[in-house]
Amino acid sequence: MRDAWHPTNALYPGSYLDLSPSTAIPAVTYIDTDRRAARYFADTALVAAELRGRGGTGAVAQVSFLPLDYTARLPLPDHHFDLLISLYAGPVWEHCRQHLAPGGRLLANASHGDASLAAIDPSLRLVAAVHHRDGRYRLETADLDRYLVPKNPEHADAETIRRASRGIAYTTSAFAYVFEPVDRQRS
Repeated sequence: MRDAWHPTNALYPGSYLDLSPSTAIPAVTYIDTDRRAARYFADTALVAAELRGRGGTGAVAQVSFLPLDYTARLPLPDHHFDLLISLYAGPVWEHCRQHLAPGGRLLANASHGDASLAAIDPSLRLVAAVHHRDGRYRLETADLDRYLVPKNPEHADAETIRRASRGIAYTTSAFAYVFEPVDRQRS
């Protein structure tokens, strides 16, 4: 993804111990309430050792951690981050959208429903499907209309998705999806 859009900073609510964004993005702010995550990120030598040799950023990654609940107001600037990451966390978009900078994007998977909620949110549009195989990621930007087509269209309801706290099944799926806010001025 970094090669396609060049994000320089990302916000990763519900990150747990996943450092992978810091291998491609120069500055990442991780947020989680899990005590194990707080202990892990507090050990800066361990985090640096985990990242050593894995990064493609050309510099030492800037890693920040906040032991907070992302569903509450965060002490972070609005319109600041190039990328908002929602992997296995829940409705990150609904709680953190104000932190996304103009031109920023949301990366979400369907695990806890964020990609499913994003797919039916008229303020977002799908711009890529992310595939993961053999430790490598690939973005697909063509033929996106084949993604996020519900197997059971009646399940594509925001309240049903929130209650279930999981994504819905799609006819064609990907590891994750990239969305961008719809520019109301261009619409």
